Parts: sequence; C-alpha cells; structure tokens
Amino acid sequence: MNIDIIWTWKVDLDPSLLTERGDLIIQNALSEKKGSASGPLPAITRSQLKRLIEEGHVTADGVVLKAKTKLKFGTLIQILIPPPQPTDLVPEDRPLEILFEDEYLLVVNKPPGLTVHPSATQKEGTLVHALIHHIKDLSGIGGVLRPGIVHRIDKDTSGALVITKTDAVHVKLAEVFSKHDIDRCYWALCYGAPSTANKATKIESLIGRSPSRNSKDRKKMSMHVKEGRKAISHYKVLKEFSLPSKKPFASWLEVTLETGRTHQIRVHLTGIGHSILGDPVYGTPTENQPKWQALPKSIRDATSLLPGQALHARVLGFVHPMTQEKLRFEAEPPPGFMRVLNELTAYS
Repeated sequence: MNIDIIWTWKVDLDPSLLTERGDLIIQNALSEKKGSASGPLPAITRSQLKRLIEEGHVTADGVVLKAKTKLKFGTLIQILIPPPQPTDLVPEDRPLEILFEDEYLLVVNKPPGLTVHPSATQKEGTLVHALIHHIKDLSGIGGVLRPGIVHRIDKDTSGALVITKTDAVHVKLAEVFSKHDIDRCYWALCYGAPSTANKATKIESLIGRSPSRNSKDRKKMSMHVKEGRKAISHYKVLKEFSLPSKKPFASWLEVTLETGRTHQIRVHLTGIGHSILGDPVYGTPTENQPKWQALPKSIRDATSLLPGQALHARVLGFVHPMTQEKLRFEAEPPPGFMRVLNELTAYS
C-alpha cells in the first residue's frame, strides 16, 4: 500500500553557512542524507523539491516554507512526500530510434514534430506515450507527466535525448545537467551568415519572456530583457551559402550549449540577426522580406516543407551516472533537414 513519507531534519549548520535560500540548503541536506524519514526516502531532484514546496508539503517549525526563506540554526524542517500518483497515460506503440539503452538509461533520436511530454493541450501522441510502452515500469520517475525526462527539446527540433529508467539515475543525471557538465552540440541552418566565419564565438545574455509576445506565441522568449536567466551559447560557421559575388543568404552553424534555457539557440541566433530557417516563431518572414527573397527558389521550396525550425541536436555526451563510462552519441539529422542542407550545398 502506498503511504506518505515524512522526512525530518533539524537545521544543524553553522549560522555562517545559512546565507543561501532555504530550498538550496534543504536540497543539500537531502543529498548528504541528513535527517531521518518515516520510510525509504526516494531520491528528490531540485524540480521535485520545488514542486513539494509550491504545494505546501515543506514546513519550517510548522509553518509552510517558501523557497527563498532563509533558515535558522535549530529550525525543524519537515517534508511530506506523497506516494507516486499512478499515471493515466495510455502507452502508444510508436517506433523509437534508439541510440543507446541499458538498465539505467535510454538515448533516442527524436524526430521533428514529436512533442516530448504531455500538457493540458496535448494528452496523447507524445514521446512519453511511446516511452511508457517501451519501458514498462517508467511511470512516476521524474513526475507523472514527465516520466524519465531529464531534459527536453522543442517539438519541431530533432535529435539526441536521454531518458532515465530509475529515480536514483534521474536524480544523478539531473545534477549533471544542473551543473552543465554535459556536451550538447546542435546543427542549425540559418538566414545569412555571421561575420565570424571559421571562428568560435560566444553569445551571453539573459533570456526571459518576450515583451512583444501575443496570444499566438505566448511562449516566445527574448534576449533583450531586463530580467531573465543567464544563457550562454557558443557557435561557429561550418559553411556559408551564396550566389556569385553576393553576400551569403544562408549558413550552416554548429552551436554548443553551456546552459539550457527555453528556446535558447533560437533566441540567441535571432538576437544576432541570423534566425533559423523554418522557425515558425522567430524566423519565418513574410514573402516580401529581403532575407526570404534572397533564398534561391529551391531553398525556399525545401524550407517550406519543414515542420518547423531547421535545428537538430547532433551530439549528446555525458558521464554515465552509474557506470562512470564516458558516453557520446551522434544523432543523424532527419530527411527534411538534410533536404534543405543538400539544396544549400549547391551554393557553397
């Protein structure tokens, strides 16, 4: 029978160490196995702790704790950990391109057009529905709606994605991602070409909700904001494409992520004036705009067939959280991406 678990810890740190916000101190205490629990304590990620705090399951001396609250020496912290809720997601038998699998992890090459996890507006046809068919006991790991999902890529972005099979692995790999100790390299086909050809270039900015977003693009982000989260990308030009004696009309970029913010690559490349071909939010121009008219007809035709942005998660590399083996995967781009790239190479 599933029952609640209560974790209790009396803050025993030197007051000089209690300068951080409370949620971070509690997360460290959990990872260091401080305190005691009324049953086997499951591994708890930062996002899971955040959700427990938001739902009022964490108290300090009997008062519901807020994430930013500072803790004092001797404060009694209690976390009520409800039992995992059974998922009502229906498994779907759809093909998965598996790059790696063992008892702990699964790495897939996600196709474009496939949403990673369910939402209020999409309750079927996601990668998660396929995963719970492939991995029978995945339910509940990392959350009911996001079982096994440590990171995600946008619906119309393709490429390498890792899924965890146990709570312990989920927590360990989530820590790796939070420390950015992971290799993530993307290919992007963009309008125009940066002037930094053959040179690695860094983009660093804040990323937050775009002040210009509307009901059709309410998730639109921007790097031109006063408040947001720090985001760092590195890019280099692999190839430029142009007509004789003309400026490049498109380029093939390799982008490496140092952080992983929402729409980070799409926002950063748009911010430097080189949005991604096919991007329905940041890159799609009207037919009157010069950057669209500059594309040869064959490129426009191939781009129009894309389900979304020409962005592909080409490389994913990390140290296996259980075996400590160094893993590195290269995901082949989907046909639509390659169709555009092949048309572009005629102009390289």
